[in-house]
Amino acid sequence: MAIIEARGLSKNYGKTEAVRSVDFEVNKGEIFAFLGPNGAGKSTTIRMLTTLLRPTAGEISINGIDPVTQPAVVRKSFGIVFQDPSLDDELTARENLEFHGVLYGVPHTLRKERIAQLLEFVDLSDRADDFVKSFSGGMKRRLEIARGLLHHPLVLFLDEPTLGLDPQTRNHMWSYIQKLNQTEGMTIFFTTHYLEEAQKMAQTVAIIDHGRIVARGTPAALIEQTGTASLEEAYLKLTGNELREEGAGSVQNFRQNRRVWGRR
Repeated sequence: MAIIEARGLSKNYGKTEAVRSVDFEVNKGEIFAFLGPNGAGKSTTIRMLTTLLRPTAGEISINGIDPVTQPAVVRKSFGIVFQDPSLDDELTARENLEFHGVLYGVPHTLRKERIAQLLEFVDLSDRADDFVKSFSGGMKRRLEIARGLLHHPLVLFLDEPTLGLDPQTRNHMWSYIQKLNQTEGMTIFFTTHYLEEAQKMAQTVAIIDHGRIVARGTPAALIEQTGTASLEEAYLKLTGNELREEGAGSVQNFRQNRRVWGRR
């Protein structure tokens, strides 16, 4: 049963087509990797799925709800860890989590328990009452992951979640997410440039390039399809080796993140 569906999904920035009539679905309880080079349309697609951008064309359904017509309702179904920073630097780590928990209606006692558990999980218990503006980039990243997990959403969107994290923290984070996926049936939709991470974690992979889906299947199926030895080799065979720059929507996406999620 699909919990995420996109049909004919498109987004234009003026004459630039960032996403071009994309079709895909993600089954409930699936770990789904959405891969592609810089500027391929990954982050733009996530922002449309999570109410941050209005599609130019196409239809979306998250848990049976249209994010375009019912954005406030659909936000209760998912959590998200952005590629760009979205914490409030003028609040402490605990206050950032508390604010998020209140917004999502997590009951007081449960909220306190989960905040304590997640601060320990991301190794920030001893900095819980320090202002986020004093944190390093890696510490902020870990706190953003904790925030996205706080309300135990049906769907968790992770846009480059392990960027800047050391291997130990990456493995620790994925172990925790796998546990939530297995015990609560949480659907995971993630992007990453760590292809070994996608090969290890994802049950299904979709690869987007120049705004279009160019391949979809299990990691093993994509490796077999391309006659390669790893998902990284399959990915390079499908998308090429040229260097890419960020897409046209990068600045707009960052500003929209701050406006919608930074201070609501």
